[in-house]
Amino acid sequence: MEKHDLADMFKGWFIGNFEPSLYKTNDVEVGVKSYTAGEYEAAHHHKIATEFTVIISGEVEMSGVQYGPGAIIKIEPNTSTDFRALTDTTTVVVKVPGASNDKYVDTL
Repeated sequence: MEKHDLADMFKGWFIGNFEPSLYKTNDVEVGVKSYTAGEYEAAHHHKIATEFTVIISGEVEMSGVQYGPGAIIKIEPNTSTDFRALTDTTTVVVKVPGASNDKYVDTL
C-alpha cells in the first residue's frame, strides 16, 4: 500500500499521461479538481475523448446551465462547454480515452 497527496499531482490529475501520475496511461484520465468562486475556463471541446464531470460540492455553470452537488455531466466528443465556478467547488473528472493533446479552445 502506498500513500500519495493530491496536492502533489498535476492540477489534480492523478491517473493519466501526466507527471507525476499514480498510473501512467493514455486509456483514461482521472482528476479531483478544486476551484474558487469565480474561476473560469473558456469554452473548449475534445475531438476524441468523452468527459464526465461530477460536481462533488459547490455550484457551477457550464454552457449557461447551473449544476450542483451530485450532478454528473457527460460531454461527448465535439461538444463545446465553458466552466464557471459560482461558489468554491470540487469536481471529479474522468476523460475516456486519455487522449493527450485533445483539448481545443474554441475561437469566435
